[in-house]
Amino acid sequence: MPRYYYTGAFVLKPVISPFCLIFTRIETKAYILNFTDFGFDDDLMDGIESMGYTTATPVQAQVIPHILDGKDIIAAAQTGTGKTAAFLLPLIQNILWHTKDDNQVNSMIIVPTRELAVQIVQILEGVSYYTPISCIAVYGGGSGDSFAIEKKALSHGVDVVVCTPGRMISHLNMGYVKMSAVKYLVLDEADRMLDMGFYEDIVKIISHMPKERQNLMFSATMPPAIRKLANTILKEPIEVNIAISRPPDKMKQGAFLVHDEQKIPLVKHILKEKEYNSVLIFCSSKQSVKQLTKDLKKQKLPADEIHSDLEQEQREQVLIDFRSKKLKILVATDILSRGIDIEDIELVINYDVPHEGEDYIHRIGRTARAASTGCAYTFINDKEQFKFHRIEQLLGHPVEKLPVPAEFGPTPEFKTDFRKPGGNRNKKRYDKFKRKPS
Repeated sequence: MPRYYYTGAFVLKPVISPFCLIFTRIETKAYILNFTDFGFDDDLMDGIESMGYTTATPVQAQVIPHILDGKDIIAAAQTGTGKTAAFLLPLIQNILWHTKDDNQVNSMIIVPTRELAVQIVQILEGVSYYTPISCIAVYGGGSGDSFAIEKKALSHGVDVVVCTPGRMISHLNMGYVKMSAVKYLVLDEADRMLDMGFYEDIVKIISHMPKERQNLMFSATMPPAIRKLANTILKEPIEVNIAISRPPDKMKQGAFLVHDEQKIPLVKHILKEKEYNSVLIFCSSKQSVKQLTKDLKKQKLPADEIHSDLEQEQREQVLIDFRSKKLKILVATDILSRGIDIEDIELVINYDVPHEGEDYIHRIGRTARAASTGCAYTFINDKEQFKFHRIEQLLGHPVEKLPVPAEFGPTPEFKTDFRKPGGNRNKKRYDKFKRKPS
């Protein structure tokens, strides 16, 4: 098995204070690795090859050797970097290498959404097809039959459980989940889980596990809350940082300055100006998703919606229709911005400005993937201009401001100096942002 094929990693070691961690850089050289270089089991390699995996991505090259060595990991990596395979492949290998209890849950992957849980299980089933590894996705919104299947697996034993926090808590409260033999814990998209208020649920789930286990944490960002959680559950972890991805050059980005009441008419105008085969529209609230979808359907446009109010079967059917191009326009909350792999989306519209720059990257990253091209448009109301300016700072360049048709009436005035108007308060916010390291 190869060792230390990674670049720019960090080792985290506890210091005297229990509330902080220090970083020690490991100076290494970069290597291009094939999956055959990791020493995986032959049956696992058969599954890897059947999935078309050949060369490891940077995050895979950096973390896989450490996971195989039994180290805890904290990795800053986003959707699209190959992080799912980065933890699944060594996890499967470790299970194959070591004695496991067939009557217990042996490993657990906790994720924020049911869609991500399903996707991870699909990848896991593909790469482990030729191995005896068993797995199950545990998430809310299903039928009574699905709950019964989950209960059977959790009470009789399964190698890998991929779950959402709320659903797992429901099973734990009923007292039959066998977790005394969990050897591996993965937290995927940890920052998003904390944003969704799952901190206490995660801590409760972990409290049912043995203290001696391997812990892997993946997060797109590293806010203080993530550091706090890492300090609680990780033991001398290796830190890996994969730089934030930038939108590809082949993607056309544009922004429209509009008032809120002009947004729906502008969406209709864009969709009627050119025929698109695949359009994804992100809204920041379920109410906006529902209202926009209703208006688009009134115009006889092939649109549908996806959000947390829908039953799981409805959400899955909408995604199936969208992937197959049976459905051309999908209006969604940020539930689809991460972790869902849909190819050939021609247009992404940000109906609202995302709260964070990373969210913007995730949203528009649904288009112009692989060899395809695409467009990403963002609607900006007057109050959102400073927020979008911060996104442009993250991108490293301004996004082209596109003209709104004259028949829509007056639009907000474009601001170039965010210290004016708004007085000292806006100036302080602006200066604070300027001092923030890039």
